[in-house]
Amino acid sequence: MIHRRQIGAVNYLNTVPLVWGMLHGPQKEGVELSFSIPSTCAADVENGRVEIGLVPVAEIARRDLEIVPGVGISCRGAVRSILLFARVPWPKIRTLAADLSSRTSVELARVILREKYGVTPEISLREPALDKMLSEADAALIIGDPALQVNPEGYPFEWLDLGAEWFELTGLPMVFAAWAGKAGLPIAELQAITLGSYDHGRAALDRIIDQEHPGRGISKELASKYLRRHIFYEIGPKEQEGWQAFLELADLRSAIVEQGTSV
Repeated sequence: MIHRRQIGAVNYLNTVPLVWGMLHGPQKEGVELSFSIPSTCAADVENGRVEIGLVPVAEIARRDLEIVPGVGISCRGAVRSILLFARVPWPKIRTLAADLSSRTSVELARVILREKYGVTPEISLREPALDKMLSEADAALIIGDPALQVNPEGYPFEWLDLGAEWFELTGLPMVFAAWAGKAGLPIAELQAITLGSYDHGRAALDRIIDQEHPGRGISKELASKYLRRHIFYEIGPKEQEGWQAFLELADLRSAIVEQGTSV
């Protein structure tokens, strides 16, 4: 009997290339794949429901998880799927309604607002409904597919792309999530699965775009631009540097700091 590795992923467009091999390729036979939102994926790792998950880097730090090196979710400038809106001038923001899906994006918003505008708003976690969020707070953070479904130019509010803001602040890539689990992982075996799955997805990008964009309410043009230009998957030395800079600015600790270049 084949031992199936329990792996947790996130059901966003940007994760599909990472799990494509687990869904449609040779990695499928050895994996039991489940989907959730990023913050829940971290909890699934913590409670043992999955062996590894695609975990927000803030949660990797908080939970002291071990990283499976190689690939994750990052950007090198504008990301398009992490958007911050404000209905008051940026320096006057006192309350922020944040999408509850990812703590990394929340921490990034906190860093950008503090470093660029000198404000530290009270943050509440909400479902990603932009109009409702802005009716209840000075600013709203929306991420993932819900952000891709929004045309920011069509809203009468100021808005920021937090990938672009991070790059302007640091000159470094921003890493949002990586494969991680509890200490003692069979790293070589799991890395073979995650890297192989991504290689399979990278080769099938046209198919992924054609298949995924309609059901997600995202135009083919935007889906293609997003996956080809905005999202980067390979976590190399510059991504590691950006990851560490984020942890320092967000006042977090993580295995990436303790293990040096283990990512």
